[in-house]
Amino acid sequence: MTVRLDVLAIGNAIVDVISAAGDEFIVAQKLRKGAMQLVDAAEAERLYAAMGPGREVSGGSGANAAAGIAALGGQVAFVGRVADDQLGQVFAHDIRAAGVEFTTPFANSGNPTARCLIVVTPDAQRTMNTFLGASQDLTVADMDFERVAKAGIVYLEGYLWDPEHPRAAMLAAREVAKAAGNRVAFTLSDVFVVERHRAGLQELVDGKIDILFANENEICSLYETEDFDSAIRAIRGKLPIAVVTRSEKGAVVLAGDEVIAVPAAPVTKVVDTTGAGDLFAAGFLYGLSQGRPLDVCAKLGAIAAAEVISHYGARPEADLKALTAGLR
Repeated sequence: MTVRLDVLAIGNAIVDVISAAGDEFIVAQKLRKGAMQLVDAAEAERLYAAMGPGREVSGGSGANAAAGIAALGGQVAFVGRVADDQLGQVFAHDIRAAGVEFTTPFANSGNPTARCLIVVTPDAQRTMNTFLGASQDLTVADMDFERVAKAGIVYLEGYLWDPEHPRAAMLAAREVAKAAGNRVAFTLSDVFVVERHRAGLQELVDGKIDILFANENEICSLYETEDFDSAIRAIRGKLPIAVVTRSEKGAVVLAGDEVIAVPAAPVTKVVDTTGAGDLFAAGFLYGLSQGRPLDVCAKLGAIAAAEVISHYGARPEADLKALTAGLR
């Protein structure tokens, strides 16, 4: 008998290469500190050669969220495309070892596996340089719609919204999920995604999905305002649940007439903010899949996010089940 999934995430399948460096490296390499920029294969090779010693671990926003859900005890699967190369094998091994079901076939032709070169400065800011490679070649043919239909929540990564074929695959998954009576969640992922697809994303969040994740900058960009309260008023009533994270200010959850503010969980030292939003989504979605109240879902997200920013890398290292035991 096929196990029903709590969450199925669809997103970029990326191997993260994480290295620490000072601000002088950022300047010398002409990088945009704290931002994510797309690079081609040649630039990825050049920057990789210039970086100091690093760690390689499977990443990608949706994949990070899936790993967090698994760490909390959820039944979760991930859909993403990798090539049949060294980094593709790294990705598949890592995500399966994290407890996530991953059955997307390896690509035997086309682009190599995607990688994200992450430079972390002493102030914990991460500067990401991403070669999207094979991850952007995901198509409808890569989807296992039987598994999609068996997922209580289908989680769509905004970073994968840009190219035509992956967007079509995610929209097809949305249709299957809705037809099965399941919920669909979407994360805006980055301001650059919003700026490139604002009209389409406004249409998507207006009744076509059930749960939206965004940070403060993304939600303001979506509604073209610099005022957070104005953005919150704009999103209210558009969909059943909207979750907006605000870094150290915590998060706001909007559901019908409810406005739930949850503080950030305490962190002794912020080391690396990579994956904070992904792990917040993981905690929230896990709680929602288990029928927890929305304030508890947000608290689970805050604890998971606090754990991941306390060390390098976008995957939890501490026992999230133990950290959240008081909320179970």
